[in-house]
Amino acid sequence: MTVKLNKHALSHARALVGKGKVVRDSRDDWSEAAPTADEENTFLKRHGFAEYSQWFLGVDDEKSEDTKGRYSFPYGDFRSVRRGGVISLESRASQNNHDDIAKASKALLELIDGDETSDDAAQEKAHAKKN
Repeated sequence: MTVKLNKHALSHARALVGKGKVVRDSRDDWSEAAPTADEENTFLKRHGFAEYSQWFLGVDDEKSEDTKGRYSFPYGDFRSVRRGGVISLESRASQNNHDDIAKASKALLELIDGDETSDDAAQEKAHAKKN
């Protein structure tokens, strides 16, 4: 099994963060927020594997393109990037020596947390101008 960083999925995740499509939850929330097998199957029927693949930072090129087993390390719920999912996948990637995926997920988490800080700073600045 040769799991590599899915660069298209990473770009998709960054774009979602840029658009504010992020749920800033904790790692513990991911077990409830992660898509179920039924939700994955429904998404696949509606959108196909090309879109499905964009929600996983890991891809195994040795597996057939049209199988769920080709993709690993999910980061979202098919609507938003889930901070808890990114934390979880970073930990799993590190434990399993998928260094490129771990590094990318850590950078994604920093982007999420940095975006939150930027939003807070902008809100505080706007509030200060009103007063």
